[in-house]
Amino acid sequence: MDRTGKIVVALCAILFVAWLVMQQKYAARMEREQARTHAPAATQTETPAAEAAAPPPATTAPGLALDTNLPEQTLTLTNARARYVFTSRGGGLKSVALLDYPETVSPRWQPFEAAGAVATLNARAPLPALAILGSTNLTGNGQFTLTRTDDGVRAEKSLPDGLRLVKEFHLSSNYLVTASVTLVNTTARPLSLPAQEWVIGTAAPMDPDDNNFPVYGGAMWFDGAKDQTVNLSYFSTNTTVLLFFPRTPKMEYRAGASNVVWAAAYNQFFTIIAMPQTPAGQVVARPVTLPPYADTGQETNAPVPQGIQAALVYPAQVLEPHQSVARQLTFFAGPKEYRLLARIGEQFHNHADLVMNFGTGLFGLFGVGTFFAKLLLLMMNWLHDATRMGYGLAIVVITVLLRLFFWPFTAAGMRSMKRMQALAPELKALKEKYKDDMQKLMQKQQELYRKHKINPMGGCLPMLIQMPVFVGFYTMLRSAIELRGAHFLWVADLTKPDTLFMIPGLTFIPIFSTPVGLPFNLLPLLMVGAMVWQAHLQPPSPGMDPTQQKMMRYMPLIFLLFLYNYSSGMSLYMTFSTLMSVLQTRLTRLAPKPAAPGSTPALTPPQKKKK
Repeated sequence: MDRTGKIVVALCAILFVAWLVMQQKYAARMEREQARTHAPAATQTETPAAEAAAPPPATTAPGLALDTNLPEQTLTLTNARARYVFTSRGGGLKSVALLDYPETVSPRWQPFEAAGAVATLNARAPLPALAILGSTNLTGNGQFTLTRTDDGVRAEKSLPDGLRLVKEFHLSSNYLVTASVTLVNTTARPLSLPAQEWVIGTAAPMDPDDNNFPVYGGAMWFDGAKDQTVNLSYFSTNTTVLLFFPRTPKMEYRAGASNVVWAAAYNQFFTIIAMPQTPAGQVVARPVTLPPYADTGQETNAPVPQGIQAALVYPAQVLEPHQSVARQLTFFAGPKEYRLLARIGEQFHNHADLVMNFGTGLFGLFGVGTFFAKLLLLMMNWLHDATRMGYGLAIVVITVLLRLFFWPFTAAGMRSMKRMQALAPELKALKEKYKDDMQKLMQKQQELYRKHKINPMGGCLPMLIQMPVFVGFYTMLRSAIELRGAHFLWVADLTKPDTLFMIPGLTFIPIFSTPVGLPFNLLPLLMVGAMVWQAHLQPPSPGMDPTQQKMMRYMPLIFLLFLYNYSSGMSLYMTFSTLMSVLQTRLTRLAPKPAAPGSTPALTPPQKKKK
């Protein structure tokens, strides 16, 4: 390896170790801060009553004071898909239980049997959906009177200054709830209404093991042209820039200029979307502290779960005597299922399917990754619906079809690499001859490539062509709720690692390990094994020294770092894609080797005819 290569490898190693150290420090600092902010229950009992009654910082928005001493009235409505619970505290939608989706996915040998253990949105949130926040002359004690209607619920409240609030909820199909809020001035004098925040809901982890929430959960809104997202890292005091420089934490996220077409609170697989009839003024999101999980065996000083509360913002206004103002909006509270959200987007003309988050950051790849994510998801669903095959097998079939489609491009790239390998002696001679004149060397190399009609980038073309598909698969698999709980061979859930057992005593290994030990995930190991096999079969690039060749052969091990604890669906795709590449490499190696440059095949003398 030359000097430059050694320096690059050393820098990469240093940065990798620094990253691991920073991650460890980040986790430890977060645990200390949360333990300090949220003291154990035994300590809280010694706190004075006035302090104990005060909510923790950033738990609720200013101006809200729910009187929890008053009895809570609830009304429950159920349809074929969901169970809706409305509460008098805040006069809103307290929770939505999705009857077709279990709360947690159990291994296939532990069937889902627990009654009521279904995925529930907003269940542990501090405020119900459509709670209205503002000054106390708008909220009062936060207590409403609930009344059952023919197809929904009415929540009413009268305030001392003569303002009357009426909320009406009506259940619909496809996880939709239509709602209206009417503010009535019942007096003979003008009333000044302060700015209001209408709560959409709280994005929260689904269970204690939902480690994907900090990345895949948060708030989102759409202005008619583009969508914007915010997650917990936006509010974190531990977030750093380029791993080393601390960033100023944010207390809230606020955006919009009378152009909020819809806003949502979401986690990896479920969402609550508020779609106002006319665009709202702004959207605001804040971090909230959630109640600890029950019966999880956590210590009292363990990190407290965090969520993000989102709300629509409407400006202050004046209500003339006996005047009223009414606003309508529709809630979607259900799964992030692309086909369903696409239909709702068409119904309301608002691109509600963007909440799938296919185009976030680099994974959107200028829209190309988003296109392939949708295409691959539709292909997977079509295979499942048309043939009734499992989703794991559908991933395998799609992988094989994609490799067959890209077969000509990959074969062309391999032929280009073989021709480059045949030029290796001449390239080596040029390097020796012009080792002191790099410009002349580059010129002669280009002339050699043109003479033999070789594109030096031909070997990279297949990888560049397949990159959008890889990004689309990566993006699709992280959001496809169809894969949640889908089985394949020993895999119990294609959205999670295929952990077979825990190896105790290896808790010191960064990133991979847990407090219980090191999970043994088989698919990523098979994937890396197939990649190493493929690397050994591919011909080395000409001009690369032996040490660099060995490094490139074992570069697939880096995938172990990123995909070991990722969804097993991605490892399944990568494993079969690599095996198909190995098959193609073996078949290509059986083809005749290209003749050496400048040589001509020997002529065989004609045979004399036998008389």
